[in-house]
Amino acid sequence: MKKIFWLGLGITVGVLAARKVAAAKGAIGPDGLNRAVGRAADAVHDFADALRENMDHRESELRGALGLDPDRPVGPRH
Repeated sequence: MKKIFWLGLGITVGVLAARKVAAAKGAIGPDGLNRAVGRAADAVHDFADALRENMDHRESELRGALGLDPDRPVGPRH
């Protein structure tokens, strides 16, 4: 009974170790590097889009407050 338990435990540890090695190998290779660079580029692009959108919004608020924007009325904040 002890031998069967230890055999099962050894097989389980071996399978888990093989999966970890395969996952690490995939992350280190060219495909893993391409995925990591792609995710980083997407994150930078999303950040830049959000920054531009907020800058445009804030600029329109400032232009309206200074009376430089004829479409936006000058007055107290709503």
